[in-house]
Amino acid sequence: MSGPFKRRSSLKALPPIPIDYVRKSSIRRQSSVCLPSRTSPGTVQEVPWDVLDRCILPVICCHGAAFTLSNVFHALQISQVTTFTLFTFFTIVVLGLVFFYHNLKITAAGKAVLITGCDSKIGSALARHLDEQGFTVFAGFQDSAGQNALVDELKEVCSARLHVLQLDVTNETQILAASLSVVENLPDGAHGLWAVVNAASWVALGEIEWIPQQVIRKATEINFLGPTRVTQIMLPLVRRAHGRIVYMTSGLCRVADPVRGIHCGLLAAIEAQAECLRKELRSRGVDVVVVAPGELTSGNTWVSDQIILNQAKDMWKQLCQEQKLEYGEKYFETAIRSLEKYSKSPETDLTPVLKALNDAVTRTFPMIKYTPISRQEKIKALIADYCPRAMYDLIYA
Repeated sequence: MSGPFKRRSSLKALPPIPIDYVRKSSIRRQSSVCLPSRTSPGTVQEVPWDVLDRCILPVICCHGAAFTLSNVFHALQISQVTTFTLFTFFTIVVLGLVFFYHNLKITAAGKAVLITGCDSKIGSALARHLDEQGFTVFAGFQDSAGQNALVDELKEVCSARLHVLQLDVTNETQILAASLSVVENLPDGAHGLWAVVNAASWVALGEIEWIPQQVIRKATEINFLGPTRVTQIMLPLVRRAHGRIVYMTSGLCRVADPVRGIHCGLLAAIEAQAECLRKELRSRGVDVVVVAPGELTSGNTWVSDQIILNQAKDMWKQLCQEQKLEYGEKYFETAIRSLEKYSKSPETDLTPVLKALNDAVTRTFPMIKYTPISRQEKIKALIADYCPRAMYDLIYA
């Protein structure tokens, strides 16, 4: 991951998180870095929202066609077939075609993928998963020299097709060097780079008034400017292969929440940019895909209690006296600790997120957007999108 998440938790000498818990969290973070967490017996199984979204419009069209055709047959006295019969027939045929179209995959042999942010669990797990399928993987680490344990672990479990790159997405020199390394190590017969997965992320958490300017600048560089520059430099290679650009954002783009204002704004900007880029590259044969996991599906992938605690203390110190008096330490701590439910979920199942990222890279006809989110988050997003705002505010105020 490109830098730690920004979560603040306590201030002065709060009775913060017990030291034993922090140690246990550190052990959990260091172990199984490349592997997705396994689903615990009580974990809610993934709901295939994306497949359902892809099927809704065809089913509606089937109903319209069945209704129209049935009335035409009746009016012309050609047949007395019912609308339901036609609808059932059309639905079976069309859904069969949709599922066939949806499940087509490209051949991994001879294709290369660049992944940024492999310092994170998701980035490293995706690198391993794609390597197992036969892709040549370029895994970008923010600090490949300082993360020897993580890099060595990934190299140990992956094949010789894996190439580790020093790639800080805020460093122009490293991005250019990574592009040269990709060109030099492309598999035989490859015309270019099949996919670029922008998985680097760094989250500035806190109410907007609290976040220091340097933190906002760093979040902007990593979450928006960095992926934009990586895309600009790698795009000629992707265009040659008629490949795809993948952006990893968040479900927070659709449902903004307090204490995450800067993060919501930056990821929404990336999604808007992806939409524009998709239209610009359509005629060039390049797909642009967005993967937006929810907080309950990504869980402690991006945050940890120790990071939350340290950053909260730093943020509190930088508030002026007037702000400290206005908000008070209790309110500040409550706001920060409201986010701990994500960092304290050791059994987070990353399978839905990895499946969505894998589909974005391997499907012949990828969807425009994948949303591996929980049932609660999906309902919240639907209410926000399709119901009056007053209803959303009444339910989630």
